[in-house]
Amino acid sequence: MKIHEAGENYLETILIEREKLGDVRAVDICGALGYSKPTISVAMKGLRENGYITVSPEGYIDLTEKGREIAERIYERHQVIAKILISLGVDEKTAFADSCKIEHDISDESFSAMKEHFNKIK
Repeated sequence: MKIHEAGENYLETILIEREKLGDVRAVDICGALGYSKPTISVAMKGLRENGYITVSPEGYIDLTEKGREIAERIYERHQVIAKILISLGVDEKTAFADSCKIEHDISDESFSAMKEHFNKIK
């Protein structure tokens, strides 16, 4: 099953919040994304049913190996694309907002080429 942009964003958010907080619960994702608890609950149910996350009886959310791979890939894209945009003169806030949009649609080939080029020139 192909994961959609919203699912990728949730997985990336879980990864980021886990690095910041250690343990992640639905309320942490609500706070990070500004979504309601029911919206997050529905999303987490879908991610759990498709094997991207696990949820403990206490409500702690963990990424499965499959979920972590996607989250790390999206997070890397987000960071690299934002850095490239900043190096081109885009202000940081705009660069990160734009990279969040680009990260989901860019092909692996194009991203790899951009990353390789950026690493050579920096």
